[in-house]
Amino acid sequence: MLVVAALGGNALLRRGEPMTAEAQRANAARAAVALAGLVRAGHDLVVTHGNGPQVGLLALQGAAYRPDAPDPLDLLGAETEGMIGYLIEQELENAVGHDRPVAALLTQVVVDPADPAFARPTKPVGPVYAEAEAKRLATARGWTVAPDGASWRRVVPSPKPVEIPDLQVIRLLLAQGVVVICAGGGGIPVVRRVDGSLSGIEAVIDKDHASALLARNLGADALLMLTDVDGVQEGFGTPAARRIPRLTAAEAARLTLPAGSMGPKVAAGLAFVAAGGRLAGIGRMEDAGAILLGAAGTVISG
Repeated sequence: MLVVAALGGNALLRRGEPMTAEAQRANAARAAVALAGLVRAGHDLVVTHGNGPQVGLLALQGAAYRPDAPDPLDLLGAETEGMIGYLIEQELENAVGHDRPVAALLTQVVVDPADPAFARPTKPVGPVYAEAEAKRLATARGWTVAPDGASWRRVVPSPKPVEIPDLQVIRLLLAQGVVVICAGGGGIPVVRRVDGSLSGIEAVIDKDHASALLARNLGADALLMLTDVDGVQEGFGTPAARRIPRLTAAEAARLTLPAGSMGPKVAAGLAFVAAGGRLAGIGRMEDAGAILLGAAGTVISG
């Protein structure tokens, strides 16, 4: 099968871990072991990844260095796509014993500048804060902040992806047997001008929606959204929380899902299967192979 596997930002940098190069490399190595299992099983593989913690950290570093002229989010997104892509590429090459070529591709993704998301920021980026500290920073820096589990984080616009201009390059790489790492962090957000040229825009695209668009355009068989929880949970965050093994659109409509995390995953999975995809799954990174078999995680059906 052709599998698009989307690694969540929290799968690469787990909650509570320090945002260090060592921690990210160790998690990239763990991810590579799971992904290598898919390759050894004979599947063609496209890997995408989140960048919420990393892009937020870069924004903080930039603001500390040049508070009056911080780098825009599209440039920060490109930086994180290169950094995380490099780590995954190297660790995945090591995990497959260099039996398959692996390539990371900086990927532009077109969004609509009129998307209502620009007026309603929802995408969490950067570290977590206590509520009081988050609100203090929001006042001091002009941020929008929102709850993220038991903590608070900065949130930024997350418009829907509408086009992947680099799709032809991805297809060429797949045709040559390359494992492709692309659309990291949802891709670099760009808009198309009237003359057809591209220009960056201040946003962070949700990587699950971008991964679903990529999977549909490639005609992928499966879309896996791999994170740090065992699947979609009913009663998430409560002692009565339980994993939902299978989920339909009607069942999903009855759930209350966080807009910045599980909500986009379920929406992306439903959109993928509605467009003809064979399987969409959500679950732990280390369970990737079992999710494909329907033996772990949450499998989404139309």
